[in-house]
Amino acid sequence: MQAPITPGLDRVNQFSAEEHMTMSHHYSGPNFGFPRADARLDLTDLYAFPKPGDVEKSILIMNVHPSSTVIDPEPTTNEPFSPDGLYEIKIDTNGDAVADIAYRVRVSSLPGAMQIATVRRVEGALAAGTDDGGEVVFLEAPVSTGRGAQVTEAGDYRFFAGWRSEAFFFDTLGAVNDLHFTGTDFFSDKDVCSIVLEVPNSALGTKPVGLWARTLHKQSEGWVQVERGARPQQAVFLPGDQKEAYLAGEPADDAPVCRNIRARA
Repeated sequence: MQAPITPGLDRVNQFSAEEHMTMSHHYSGPNFGFPRADARLDLTDLYAFPKPGDVEKSILIMNVHPSSTVIDPEPTTNEPFSPDGLYEIKIDTNGDAVADIAYRVRVSSLPGAMQIATVRRVEGALAAGTDDGGEVVFLEAPVSTGRGAQVTEAGDYRFFAGWRSEAFFFDTLGAVNDLHFTGTDFFSDKDVCSIVLEVPNSALGTKPVGLWARTLHKQSEGWVQVERGARPQQAVFLPGDQKEAYLAGEPADDAPVCRNIRARA
C-alpha cells in the first residue's frame, strides 16, 4: 500500500489513511541541547494516524519544546512557541522526497503570556520552499497555555496548539551516561508543546504520503531551517558537522547520511 520510495533513504516516514506513523527526535542540538539554544525550536515527535471513528480524516501531530533540559535537568521557558519560529509539517505525495504540500504555523505573543497561531497551507513548488506564506486555514487561533485544550475549527479542519503531557518514555540520563541505565523514565513528569491538525484525507491526495516536520528560525536573511526529522533519532548518530548538515538538509539528499548512520551502527 505504500508509495514507492528510493532504496536506502531512511528519512521520510510514510503514512496511509489505514496506518499509524510515529517518531522521536528529542534533544538533537549540540551536546543533547536545543537548536540555536532555544528549546521552543526543538522538534521532539511526529505522529500521524487515522481519526478514530472517522475514516475520512487523519490526525497530524508535531511536538516541540521539551519542558526540561536533559544535561543538569532544569525547566525551559514557559512560553510554548517562538514568535521568531516557523513550524512546518511537510508532505510528499509522489515518493520523490520533495514536499508537495506544507502546513505552516506561525505564533505571535500577546500581553499576559498569551499566544495566538496562524496556520497556512501551501501546495506545489512553493511547498518545498522556505517561506511563511500560503492559504490561511486558521487565523489567530488561541494557543493553550494551561491544562484545558482550546480547539479551533474551520471547515473540515480542526486545530490545537499548546502544552501537553510528554508521551515518549525513555531512560535518557542512562543513555547519555555511557548506557549506565538508571531504570527511571526521564519523561514521566515532562511536557511538550503540541501542534495538532485534523485534516480531511482529501487534502492529502489519494495515495500514501511521506511526512516529515521541521522548524525554522527567522534571521536577517530570511528563514533558516534549524531542525527536521521523520524517522526516530537519526541525528544522534552523527558527529558534529554531519549532524548540523543533516538538520539543515532535505530528505531528497539523505542517501550519504543514511550510509554514515549504517556505518556507525
